[in-house]
Amino acid sequence: MPALWTRFSAPFVCLVTMLFWLSPLSAQMGPVKVTVAEIIERDLASGRAFVGTVVARRHSSVGSAVSGRVEEFLVNEGEAVTKDQPLAKLKTRNIEIQINAAKAEHQLRQHELQELKNGARDEELRESEARMKAADSAKKLALAKLSRVKGLIERNAATREEIDDVSAISETATAMHLAAKAAYDLVFAGPRPEKIAQAQARADAAKEEINRLEDILEKHTIKAPFDGYVVAEHTEEGQWIESGKLVAEIVEVNPIEVRVAVQESYIPRLSLKMQAKIDVEALPSQTFVGTVTAIVPKADEKSRTFPVRVSFNNPQQADGTPLLKPGMFAKVELPVDQKNHVLLVPKDSLVLGGPKPVIYVVALDDKTKKKTVRPVPVQIGISLNSWIEVTGELKAGQEVVVEGNERLRPDAEVITEAAKIQPPRAALKSQLPKTNVQ
Repeated sequence: MPALWTRFSAPFVCLVTMLFWLSPLSAQMGPVKVTVAEIIERDLASGRAFVGTVVARRHSSVGSAVSGRVEEFLVNEGEAVTKDQPLAKLKTRNIEIQINAAKAEHQLRQHELQELKNGARDEELRESEARMKAADSAKKLALAKLSRVKGLIERNAATREEIDDVSAISETATAMHLAAKAAYDLVFAGPRPEKIAQAQARADAAKEEINRLEDILEKHTIKAPFDGYVVAEHTEEGQWIESGKLVAEIVEVNPIEVRVAVQESYIPRLSLKMQAKIDVEALPSQTFVGTVTAIVPKADEKSRTFPVRVSFNNPQQADGTPLLKPGMFAKVELPVDQKNHVLLVPKDSLVLGGPKPVIYVVALDDKTKKKTVRPVPVQIGISLNSWIEVTGELKAGQEVVVEGNERLRPDAEVITEAAKIQPPRAALKSQLPKTNVQ
């Protein structure tokens, strides 16, 4: 037995030694370089709680702009939709036939316009010129006959009836020559600008008819007006719907809002862009921070309260659905009371994941002049830019670790470097309520 122990004891000791030196504790045997910032104190207004209701930022009852039979209903209640996503499609065969006919009419008008713009062909010019020359020859022949007949009359060799016949033929030939020349001039000059303008107008009208029909065709597909969720269905495949009838209801829930009724005595102390703390009864372990986005300037005459809307981001659950739903009960703390002194630390100084958030506070040993850290559990309140309110065993001026705190252990020795972080602006001091979150 001793021989067996001797055989395996040496490798065992080596393995234990190796695991020790590779452990996180041994990695912190030397000083750890961290970045620190000082805890600051600010005078912030405390909050008063108001009862409110979670509401959708936008709620749209989507209807059909045209009448028709539903060919496809593409969404279900509770589904997420994106802007311009089709909700339903109506039958479009009839309107498609009309569009095809309108496109053919437009083609015809375009060809007529192009024909006018191109003018006469060379063959047409030569034909018109030949007719003019033929008419000119016929006129000359008729004039020559008329001249001979007049000579015969002078010698009493022709009757008055003959000269009348030849005169009529001559006049007809002259008129035909003039008509042929006018026709030639028209062919040579091309179409009048007014004719081209008329043809252009007919082509434009045909194009606009296509646009009108295509607009109607597009309305046969009912689309979502914004990103959101379907909360109600009002039709189904095969159903006939009239123009203006509802198809579905869509709500936008990110960002989401809480609507609260605030007594008139507090309204003068509120302003837009103030931040507020929101607690939702259905989510007791979570606290949200929102911004006042609207103070409706009309009170309820019975309660003398003004509607105030507070907007904030709506987190997603693991399945992708929104955490907060319209209709939930909420309490909102608004900064309408007296000011209190609060402590603020950079958000990056918080170490989360445990029962409570923890901050590593730097302490200086007077004897050794070495700096060590100790974890301090804190309660967090409202955030102010990159800073957040905390309560705990802390005081203003203490240094807290901002970078490097994820690898620290209690009483670890550290080498500090000041963080380059700006304190919150004084202009925002009185805009936040004091709140504590467990």
